[in-house]
Parts: sequence; structure tokens; C-alpha cells
Amino acid sequence: MQWSNGFLPAAYQGTLFRTGTTPIVNLTPRPEQSLRGQRNELDLLQWLNERHASQRSSKSELEGRIAAYEVAFKMQTEAPDLIEISGESSATQQLYGIDKPDTDTFGRQCLLARRMVERGVRFVKLLHGTGKPWDQHGGIKGKLPKLCRQVDQPITGLLQDLRSRGLLDDTLVVWASEMGRTPWDSNLTQADPGRDHNNYSLVMWMAGANVRGGASYGKMDEWSLRSVDQHVHIRDVHATLLHLMGLDQHQLTYLHAGRFQRLTDFGGRVINEILV
Repeated sequence: MQWSNGFLPAAYQGTLFRTGTTPIVNLTPRPEQSLRGQRNELDLLQWLNERHASQRSSKSELEGRIAAYEVAFKMQTEAPDLIEISGESSATQQLYGIDKPDTDTFGRQCLLARRMVERGVRFVKLLHGTGKPWDQHGGIKGKLPKLCRQVDQPITGLLQDLRSRGLLDDTLVVWASEMGRTPWDSNLTQADPGRDHNNYSLVMWMAGANVRGGASYGKMDEWSLRSVDQHVHIRDVHATLLHLMGLDQHQLTYLHAGRFQRLTDFGGRVINEILV
């Protein structure tokens, strides 16, 4: 579900980048194929696909496939330059922690994110770690500091780099998780405990765009089990994100499975208290 388009049309499915030095595979055309020849083939294929789609009532997936061919071609013409970070100065690469054992992998993600933003990519999602590295039901004392080292420098470098290039004012950076954690572990008998899931409370931060620096909103009790002031529902967070991206939550509606769906369901409140 991390990269799914959900109820949005199929054309909005995310494009997954791999870790390592080749984030996108198969970017180079076949040796005997020129970009001009490939463009001609895609034009013919698009004509055939559109003709096929015009004869069918339900065509979201067909339209998504047609768009995917175009995205793939653009990848071949634009992405090689995007993913080639060797031209970045040594100072910039050091800023992100590239080539340092703890920070190289996530540092490359953050640097690629900045390069995408520079080139007009409207939405970039970074996912730290593989599997469930932050799901620490045990061994949190040793695991958490290591994970923090992996992300602290790269995300700081991203924010500094965006600001220095004049991009932060027009870029919304959101750091969030799927849920919070309890301040205790239900398995108190283990020698090296961790923490449990907490669906009542989580912390996220935002930077850039029209977010007011230093502002905070929402308050939980001392055990993080219930809100005691400034309750924030996840629908309010979604409404705020859409507002900052210039989208009207009430207009972003799609017919899916016989029902009109929108990200905030039946509506959320924009959290104006954290905005400029």
C-alpha cells in the first residue's frame, strides 16, 4: 500500500526507486533502438490504445497504462541526468552524509528528492529502512540511536539545501509515521524491552511552504493515551496538507466502488494555528 494510488485513477500510481547506485532500471533503450524510433513506436501504440479505450466504459486502468508508457519514455530521456549525483559538489554530498556508512543510503534518497523538486516533480515520498526497522517491540535501547543517526544528518541536509537554493518556501516537507508509540512495553519481562503501538497519538513535523516555524498544535495527557487539548484528527492533517498544496479537499473527489471518495472522507479542518 505504500505506493498504491488507492481510490485515485491508476495514472497516479507511484514510481518506486530502488536503493543503491541504479534507482531506476532499464533506462537505456535497446542498442538497435534510437529514441526517435522509440518515440514513433509509442505514438503508434498510443493511437491503438486510445482507440481500444474509446470502445470501453470502464477505462481507468487503460488510461493509466497509456500514461505509464509516456512516463517510461520521459524516464529514459530525463531520469539518467536526475539520478546521476556525481556532478554534485563534494560539499553537497557531505552535507547529506553520502559515503558515510550510517547515512549513505538515506542521504542519497534525500539528495535525489531535492533534485526531483528542482526538476518540477510535484510529490516525492521517502521511506527510511526496509521491513519494519522502527517497529521496536524489543531492543529499543540499541536500535533507536542507530536509526536516528541514519536519518538526522540527511534530513537536516535536505532542509538546508532546499533553503539555500530558494526552494523551501515553495516546498512542503512532512515527516511522519503510521502511528505513535507507547511510553512502555507490554512485555516487561524481557531483558531488553521496546515500546508498543499507540494509535491514539503520533508526532509529525512540517517545514517550508506556509508552515509557521516553531509552531506546535495538539496536546496529549502524560501517558499519550488521550488528547487533553487541541484534538487533531488525521482528517484535519490531510485537509491541512491539501490546503498547503493548493488543493480544495471538497473538490478532490473521485467515484470509486460506487461511492464518491475524497481524502478527508466527510471533511477535515485546516489547522490554521500552524500556518503563516
